This record gives sequence, structure tokens and C-alpha cells, in this order.
Amino acid sequence: MPLRIKLPTNEKVIINGAVLENAGDATTMIIHNKVDILRRKEVMNEADAVSPARRVYYALQCAYLFESDRNEYLTLANGLISEYVEAAPSAKEIVDSIEGKLRDEKYYDALKNTLDLIDHETARLVQIGVLEPEAVSE
Repeated sequence: MPLRIKLPTNEKVIINGAVLENAGDATTMIIHNKVDILRRKEVMNEADAVSPARRVYYALQCAYLFESDRNEYLTLANGLISEYVEAAPSAKEIVDSIEGKLRDEKYYDALKNTLDLIDHETARLVQIGVLEPEAVSE
């Protein structure tokens, strides 16, 4: 089944590592084959990978988008994941889910599960007083 993406004016999308931007009126794209795709709201800039869980997300994002460098990014991500769960054993269930998706080569699903790891990290930081609860809801 084709994937239908509505792309507003000036919106960007990454498909197989290529950044595409809609320079005209809002449009709808239909993708008929399997591609690695992220929409702008799913893309994390390297500068925003400022915490352990966010660094995992960024590494997996790169592994997902850049097939030619995938093994390098997966090695990096696996190391970061191991460090995270060692520091926060309460994340074991989330990490197990991410690692299962990676074993099955479901990189987009692993990336989505990493959002749960970011939420876990945020909750722990609020719990120990590093983040204020108000800062999280902004």
C-alpha cells in the first residue's frame, strides 16, 4: 500500500538520506516503494542530541537514514544503549524492545521506541530534581 505524505509549503522530508523541501504550494506525495523516510518533526539535529537517550536517538536516526554507514551508527547506538541501561536499569524493558527491533532490522520502529527512552530519561531527571516538571511540558 502506498504511503501518502502531505507536505506543506517549505516543509522538509528526508528520503533515503536526501533532504527534500516543498518550495511551492502545499502538496501530497505518494511513495509507492519501500524507502527510509523521516518527516521534519521526527528529525533530531546533532546539536539537540545533548543527553544519553537523545544520543541514542540520533545514532539510530543516522543508522536508519544512511544505509552505507549503518553498521558504524549501529555500533555507536549499541554502545550508547548499553551505557544507558547500565546507568538506569529501570529502562531495561524499553532497551529490550529497541534491541529486538534492531535485531529484526526494523530501524524505524527502533527509532520510535527510542522516544520511550527519552521519556524515561526525562522522568528520571525530573524525579531527581535536575529538571523542573514545568520545563518538560513546554
